[in-house]
Amino acid sequence: MFAQIRPDNGRTALIEDGRTVSYGELDAASRRFAAGLLGGKADLEEERIAFFLPGSADYVTVMHGVWRAGGIAVPLNTGSAIPELEHYLSTARVTRLVARADDCANLAELCAQCGTELLDVAKLGSEEAVSLPDLPETRRAMILFTSGTTNKPKGVVSTHANIRAQITALIEAWEWSEEDAIPLFLPLHHIHGIINVLGCGLWAGAAVHLFGKFDMERIVRGVAAGDYSLFMAVPTVYVKILQYLEGLESESAEKICSGFGAMRLNVSGSAACPVPLFEQWRKRTGQVLLERYGMTEIGMAISNPYRGERRAGHVGQPLPGVEVRLVDEDGSVVDGEGQPGEIHVRGPAVFLEYWDNPQATAESFTDDGWFCTGDMAVLDGGYYRIMGRSSIDIIKSGGYKLSALEIEGVLLNHPAIAEIAVVGAEDEMWGEAVAAFIVLQGGAQLSFEELKAWCDGRLSSYKVPKRVQFVEALPRNAMGKVTKPDLRPLL
Repeated sequence: MFAQIRPDNGRTALIEDGRTVSYGELDAASRRFAAGLLGGKADLEEERIAFFLPGSADYVTVMHGVWRAGGIAVPLNTGSAIPELEHYLSTARVTRLVARADDCANLAELCAQCGTELLDVAKLGSEEAVSLPDLPETRRAMILFTSGTTNKPKGVVSTHANIRAQITALIEAWEWSEEDAIPLFLPLHHIHGIINVLGCGLWAGAAVHLFGKFDMERIVRGVAAGDYSLFMAVPTVYVKILQYLEGLESESAEKICSGFGAMRLNVSGSAACPVPLFEQWRKRTGQVLLERYGMTEIGMAISNPYRGERRAGHVGQPLPGVEVRLVDEDGSVVDGEGQPGEIHVRGPAVFLEYWDNPQATAESFTDDGWFCTGDMAVLDGGYYRIMGRSSIDIIKSGGYKLSALEIEGVLLNHPAIAEIAVVGAEDEMWGEAVAAFIVLQGGAQLSFEELKAWCDGRLSSYKVPKRVQFVEALPRNAMGKVTKPDLRPLL
């Protein structure tokens, strides 16, 4: 499926700790791994093969080896606790789990309980030349698990055709080429790292610099040296880089900023990019962040343009081959701008099913094949603006639908506020009242009365937050995204 991964391609595919792997070498390694998995069989016939590996050449070899052998790849979060891993293995009915030797000892008891064979990645491979199966693109290729914000994580099944559609839409929209180079430090159990960075990079024939985790000093050293032409990260990473720059001497900081400025593209995603951050990054580096919208089930669906206006606070327009519509609470398609609705998506990139969960699959699609994302948005001047999850981020107060994300974006402009989480709290009069959890900048002070006065004229349409709690830190998930705080202190 990845045409660049072939024996005669000597271009660099992967760079890890100074070691380079060519596309030809990746082709050979993944073939050997596929042969080892097959063990004499002609086809794995969608056997679920999980792997517990950091971002590395091993990870890439295993993923492509599983695909080439006809299996379903199940990448796992290396930061997951044992109960979470047990859920993934048992839900997907994983038969084999691949890990490095150092992790095998910790995973042995879990695998024994689940009836899963545990394999050392260094010991699995075959030098024997074997014929690999010819796979139709309709075959299942990958299971990724949802974040599980409302229920237990579900296994999202994508076919080879889905993956091709997700990648090629971004290749076209963001103008990838074999001359590109990109650092990959994002978690590789999420669509962001797997498709947007690794998948697109290898499809285009680019060079992917692999990091097992986000390593600030090594990554910005590469930025200053001009090693990368693209950079993709979550908003938290951009915040951390800006903070890191503040602690450097001006000459060192300027080299890093110039390195970012020389790139052809910086992308922000996986969480809403606050407008103040968008502007700070542009001022510091000269780069206008490209924000986009997607999720595990659909890949990327909407994006600001590569060539054209990238609008702060907006995610842009549908990507090539993607259909998008908004649907209101009555089930009617929203016609025109300014009226919020749930995002529905249709197209070849949309996933096949939730693994072994036909009820959840059926409930997520309309009769005419639209996937219901559960995210609310509004069309604003031809660009979509995300309001948040309909179940979490939309506050229904006094008959109005208020976006917690938009309120957060306004409040982050206050000079005393470092971080904020806005949620809806039950209220007898309003139904839900706007509640704000605020982390102040170091040494700053702010009272509710001062905040309310500042909000006048800025948040009049949002009925100024009725309740404010100042906290020292906000809870975060593995991606660094603020999670819903405990409301009990406010009630």
